Amino acid sequence: MQFEVWAPEAGQVTLHCGGAARAMEPDAERAGWWTGEAEARDGTRYGFAVDDGPVRPDPRSRRQPDGPDGLSAVVDQERYAWRVEWSGRPLPGAVLYELHVGTYTREGTFGAAAERLGHLAELGVTHVELMPVCPFPGQHGWGYEGVSLWAVHEPYGGPEGLKRFVDRAHELGLGVVLDVVHNHLGPSGNYLPYFGPYFTDTHHTPWGSAVNLDAPGSDEVRAYLVDSALAWLRDYRLDGLRLDAVHALVDTRACHFLEELSTAVDRLAADTGRPLFLIAETDLNDPRLIAPREEHGMGLHAQWSDDFHHALHAALTGESQGYYADFARAPLAALAKTLTGGYFHDGTYSSFRGRRHGRPLDRSRVAGHRLLGYSQTHDQVGNRAQGDRLAALVSPGLLACAAAVTLTGPFTPMLFMGEEWAAGTPWQFFTDHTDPELAEAVRRGRRREFAAHGWAEEDVPDPQDPATRDRSCLDWSEPERGDHARVLAWYRQLIALRHDQPDLTDPDLGDTKVAYDEEARWLAFRRGDVCVAVNLAKEAAVIPLGSRPATVLAASEPVDGPDTEGGLRVPGESCVVLVQP
Repeated sequence: MQFEVWAPEAGQVTLHCGGAARAMEPDAERAGWWTGEAEARDGTRYGFAVDDGPVRPDPRSRRQPDGPDGLSAVVDQERYAWRVEWSGRPLPGAVLYELHVGTYTREGTFGAAAERLGHLAELGVTHVELMPVCPFPGQHGWGYEGVSLWAVHEPYGGPEGLKRFVDRAHELGLGVVLDVVHNHLGPSGNYLPYFGPYFTDTHHTPWGSAVNLDAPGSDEVRAYLVDSALAWLRDYRLDGLRLDAVHALVDTRACHFLEELSTAVDRLAADTGRPLFLIAETDLNDPRLIAPREEHGMGLHAQWSDDFHHALHAALTGESQGYYADFARAPLAALAKTLTGGYFHDGTYSSFRGRRHGRPLDRSRVAGHRLLGYSQTHDQVGNRAQGDRLAALVSPGLLACAAAVTLTGPFTPMLFMGEEWAAGTPWQFFTDHTDPELAEAVRRGRRREFAAHGWAEEDVPDPQDPATRDRSCLDWSEPERGDHARVLAWYRQLIALRHDQPDLTDPDLGDTKVAYDEEARWLAFRRGDVCVAVNLAKEAAVIPLGSRPATVLAASEPVDGPDTEGGLRVPGESCVVLVQP
């Protein structure tokens, strides 16, 4: 078997494979690459030593059986026999479900999560979006400090466990999207600098030196990231990737890395005959990210819409701290603007940033499905001091309103695991760092961050305490009980409506019309013949819907249809979905 590694500054590289050491040779056709051959099969351990240094795992390792610090292992991608012939599931018309493997079940494995996928098929979602699964130190963590960007976290089940999970999802008709982190790697177990200039001091990010996308040596670094993305889509038959914090991918080259990546993914989609897509997490509010490359955009297929979340959250909770401040001044106006224009900050002043932010999105050219709308995500829940979900902050009635706006709105809806039954478990920030100094630094940093916002140190969960992760695991006895079951039934009804009513998946953003009363706290929007009326006030409100006949499709509380003058009486903290042909 041939092994290869990029180590452009090395004087010599030694392959350690199966207990034997062999000198590698420079590749005559690729500058900086070294090659060597050794007997190996699936599972054989190996690593590389540069200039008689310590043996380190392969930067392109497909498996780390002993964690990020151990040797790599060969993976025979043809060894797994796929059960399902999968033709793919595109993003338009989708309903996504964000899932963390380590807390979706108490077991925290792909196998245990796969056993619960039937719940999602019955719920009506179309795609599971997995949080990062690359190896990270210890057993439990969010996954955003992963290393070995081609490998799969062993405690979850490793490469074969992921394939079995994807196979089961596809068997149920569910697409699978994977969250990948290109903007930084974890500080522990990150050996890329040992091999070459994977990072650069030319730019800096909140996590330290930036990934080298434009400095000397960046051609190979970009290829490392692009090839990794293609490997996930090809070898694991994934349907799409969510790209973490792309605003931190600093790249001054004429062809931005994201454009290069989207070009490669579109080419793979054409080659495989499967629809593949890229979803960006970004706070830039820059429509060029999702504009086609032929229109000088990056060609990404969609992006998360934090503006929609912030406006909805401020309207529901009244919170106004930090980035919620601009939305909280007139939350229904902010929500109306995002529902019709995609962005709230589209060149307007952002008090949180202390400057103008964003640029307008052309509704005539950008399809609504290119923005993801959500009332909760791992970030918006887990980055609260105590990881409290929306269900801990607002009434059941307002939860129903949040679901209605998200699932009938003009954007691709995304749910965060457990929200569909108003899970009573928090989702807190937890780590399992094996380096004691790093563990203590994370613990102190977390407490210091929230102390600045008035939290007592003892009220901030210790990320390193195993109980913090345990508290964050879903309780699967809840969906069958009382209020949880009623919330779940509401989500199922709304998702079914989204699939049944063509107007709810109409890509035309310009077709969304909104009316609201800030003081009375009601909002109504129309998408084709479907009208959604939401009353956030405690008292009943009469919402004018016009003179067209109306039929109630769904209501969180019992309602009659509109009166003879078109006024719909909506009980306090409730919502109604109607059709007015």
